[in-house]
Amino acid sequence: MVVALAKEIALRKSELGTVAIQTIYFGGGTPSVLSDAEIIFLIDAVYSSFKVTDDPEITLEANPDDLSAGRIKALSTTPVNRLSIGIQSFYEEDLRLMNRAHNAEQAAVCIAEATTYFDNISIDLIYGIPDMSNERWLTNVDKALSFGVPHISSYALTVEPKTALHTFIKKGIIAPPSDEAAQKQFLLLADRLQENGFIHYELSNFGKPGFFSQNNTAYWLGKKYLGIGPSAHSYDGSTRSWNIANNALYLKSVENGELPLERETLSRNDRYNEYVMTGLRTIWGVSLQKVEKDFGGNYHKYLLQQAAPYLNEELLIVEDDTLKATRKGKFLTDGIASDLFFINLK
Repeated sequence: MVVALAKEIALRKSELGTVAIQTIYFGGGTPSVLSDAEIIFLIDAVYSSFKVTDDPEITLEANPDDLSAGRIKALSTTPVNRLSIGIQSFYEEDLRLMNRAHNAEQAAVCIAEATTYFDNISIDLIYGIPDMSNERWLTNVDKALSFGVPHISSYALTVEPKTALHTFIKKGIIAPPSDEAAQKQFLLLADRLQENGFIHYELSNFGKPGFFSQNNTAYWLGKKYLGIGPSAHSYDGSTRSWNIANNALYLKSVENGELPLERETLSRNDRYNEYVMTGLRTIWGVSLQKVEKDFGGNYHKYLLQQAAPYLNEELLIVEDDTLKATRKGKFLTDGIASDLFFINLK
């Protein structure tokens, strides 16, 4: 698989033209199962096929159970310069409920060790867990802050089918997640992190100045990107592509020098809807000038028309000719965005 990933990189070296690579992100699952040598091999493959900026952000997603003290120290000698660690919670009962492989002690030890070798660290936290009090949630947040990490990503708990949590809820053993509780904890999180110097730059992401995720910011700002490997998605500004999910078929295709992907050309509607969806989630908002320039006056008029009820409810605001979510509206931005989509215009 690692050899195939490198070969796909080479097969796609012409896709970004002269654009220099600014970020390399090892994600989608737990790429920390790769050895350090394999990680370096893949980074070298990127450098061999593309122009890369002098100081790229190179992120590795990992879980605490994969990051022993020795592994963290070894990773610090590789080109990886940012860790994204799936902590989720510092409470044992929460981790068991979510069926995580690590425990609370591993989570704390892992972050303490990581901060010794890495300055740029992001951790994930989950809110809206059944029976989690607001006090316990803030203790989780404060525990994360105590390590001095400069970036926190936080998401509401989603209950996936066929999981133990789904079964417990179905049987009435555990109460289902509450949207009201999740919204309250989201606002508590936003306030506590703002008090500690974090900028709420995207719906689920908080970073100190200079520590926003460059990789994810590129998605939200509509930049081109290449996704390598089974199921990976790519975007070149006008078309989107995705690799087949089947590992065996992926390997066979790449071995034969074929790109195992499908493409779709985005319509003007698609591009407008994506811009609204991603822009509204961020501090950069949706530029009304850009909407008129890139999509036309009909879209500009429609956007303001659809946004009017949310402006009246103070869930949205127009500031410097930019449509943005207010503090009250941030938790609801995905639902609001769907009401701003252009469905029928061709």
